Order: sequence, then structure tokens, then C-alpha cells
Amino acid sequence: MTKHMITRRAVMGALAGAAVVGGTEAGAQTPAPRVAGQQWDVVVIGAGVFGSWSAYKLLKQGKKVLLVDAWGPSHARASSGGESRLTRTEYGGDQIYTRFAWEALSDWIALSKKAELPIFHPIGALYIYQKEPDTLAASIALNKEHGAPMQRIERAELLKRYPQIGLDGIQFAVLQPTMGALMARRGVQTLVKHFVEEGGTYQQLAIQPPKAGAALDAITSLSGETVRAKQFVFACGPWLPKLFPDVVGTRIVPTRQEIFFFGPDPGDTRFDPPQMPAWVDPDEPGIPYGFPSLEARGFKLAIDGHGPRIDPDTNDRIISAEGLKQIRAYLARRFPAISKRPLSESRVCQYENSDNGDFIIDKHPKWQNVLIVGGGSGHGFKHGPAVGRYVSELATGKLSKPEARFALTAHKYQG
Repeated sequence: MTKHMITRRAVMGALAGAAVVGGTEAGAQTPAPRVAGQQWDVVVIGAGVFGSWSAYKLLKQGKKVLLVDAWGPSHARASSGGESRLTRTEYGGDQIYTRFAWEALSDWIALSKKAELPIFHPIGALYIYQKEPDTLAASIALNKEHGAPMQRIERAELLKRYPQIGLDGIQFAVLQPTMGALMARRGVQTLVKHFVEEGGTYQQLAIQPPKAGAALDAITSLSGETVRAKQFVFACGPWLPKLFPDVVGTRIVPTRQEIFFFGPDPGDTRFDPPQMPAWVDPDEPGIPYGFPSLEARGFKLAIDGHGPRIDPDTNDRIISAEGLKQIRAYLARRFPAISKRPLSESRVCQYENSDNGDFIIDKHPKWQNVLIVGGGSGHGFKHGPAVGRYVSELATGKLSKPEARFALTAHKYQG
């Protein structure tokens, strides 16, 4: 096995909590490492996109890092689980998220080049507009400053280029040709594999909520193991309110989000890349978005608007009849050629929304060696590498000026 090749054994080993150690014979695995009794520099709890990139970036800072997750990297109930995520730098001129998304893209591309199967698909990101947003000019200027191309496409050209899109009410579009799709579960699992190969330790471990006290120098698993470290990073997505009810509270609210895949007609390639990019319809209620049929999975469609509040531990992942009806009605207008095609697959995941859509990346108010990282709010995945860099610099004291918008105090708390 070459250094960068992913084997099924390696991936399944990571999911099962066994460390795959670089330098061993092809596909060889060691038993799950003993994590109790060691003194770690940093323990990262949560192997989703924020936690895994934080662990990897801390490892690159020379830290002895343990990454743990209760179910496995990017597991089925994680906000980072599932198929695909949009990568874009169109943020209405928002400096922070445009910069983070652009910075993160190079790391995603580098990780994709190491993988046996692609993590980044450069299929482009298309935004179709019924009217010109007030923020568009500022966004185009900011993207130009970063070197991220944005192309305006008028309606007549849209009709020629994308005849499979129903342009009812659409006046123009903006295409980001260098953006596209990230394969979510594959990306996180590949990252964790390289984290372990490069000297980090991963263990499947469920952690109890930390107990109140003057300091936190250890955490305890549900099975009774004690894990000691100098610092802790809690990147537990929708479980953060349960771990820290007195600090996070409703600063993060999990919501139920339905995802739909439709199978095109046999031989119909209009909904495959490169004929179809990823797309966003920002002027429609709920902001529908979707992807072409990536890796023959089917035409993906979802609504960005926040669904009902859920408990991530008890929520059944079954789509609703009303949700499917709403999606088909939208397809009939915007993608009529696929509106009556069969639903080939569906999925229910969740957003972990902060009260204002900004991330939460801050030190615990009582434990300065504890970082709380979350609030992805449905747009966080693409930023993973930049969030990991930010967390590593905050943890090591190298961050010169923390972002005020990421502070716990920037979000409203209700117990």
C-alpha cells in the first residue's frame, strides 16, 4: 500500500476506533490504544469536521493529541455525516467567512489529492437570482481581492448554458467556477486516517459531561476511563448544549433537515457534472440548494431554512410526506425534467444553529484550558481547515486577535 492509499480495512479500522499506524505493513492495524494513564497535550472530543481539523492542526503544531468520538469519525448522526457539502466563497461581502472559505479550500484540495477517491469535486457553484442583492457588488470585489473568480451570467446566456433549469423569475446568475462539492463523510474519515498516520491518536470513546470544579485536568468516559490532558477541545456539534447546559444552553439549537435524491431518466446526463454545477436559489423561500448527480448518487436537493428543533439522540431519521411534497412542487418549477422521477434516496440530518449563524469558538468562562467549538449553522463544513487553524492558534496562544463574533458572549444565552 502506498502512503496515501485508502484501503477498506483502514477506513473500517478508523470507524471501529482502531488506530492505523503509518509505517506498518500494508493495511496492518494495532489494537485500540490505551488512552488512560497518559498525559496528553490536547484531547479533542468530537471527530466531525471541526474536531478532526482542529486535532490535525494541533498535531502539526507539535502537540501530543488524542481525538475521540462516541460513534466514529463523521458518523451517521453527526452534522458532518452524509454525502456532500457545498464549498463557496460567496458570503455577501462578509470578510470573515469569505476569508475562511478561501483559506480552507487549499487544504481540502490537498487532502483530496492524497485520497484514493476524490474529496473535492470542482464542479462550480451557481447562484440564480430573481433580483440583484445589495451585497453582490461587495462580494464580487472581496472575492476578486482573494483571487476567487466570480462570473456574472445574464438570462439569455443562462438559457443556452443550462436549459435543464426552469428560469421562471430568474434574471441572472453568478457562477464560481473553481468552487464545487466536498464529499463529507469521506473527507473527514480520510483526514482522521492521515492524522493517525502522522502521529496522532484516535479512539472511539464516549465522554461524560465535565463536572463543575475549580479546574479541569481530566475527563471521564462512560465506561469509567479517566483521560488527562493539559487542554481540551469540545467540538461536539449538536451535543454541546447537553455537555455544557450552563454555558452553551440555547446558544446552539439542533434542527431537523431533510435531504432528497432523485434518479434522472436512463441515459440523461443533463443532471450530471459538468453539465450541471452545484447551485443555490437564494430568492426562493427557504433557500433551496442542491448538487448534480455526484458519483452516480442522484440529483440532490434540500432546503436551507431551519427545520423543527430536535434532540440528536432521539430523532428518527425519516423524511416527512409534507417535505417530499414541497420538494416536488419546487422541482416542477425549477427542474421540471426531473420533477416526476423517483426518489432514489433520502436522508435526515441536522444543523447545529447558533442564534445568529456565527460560529462559537471560545474558551470556557471558568476553565481557560477548555475550548468550545461549534455552531456550524449549516454552512460550517467548508470552513473546517480554517476553523482547525484558528482553534490551534487560540489553544497555543498564537492567535493575536480572537474574532469577537466567535465569542460565547456574542451569542444570546437562555438556560
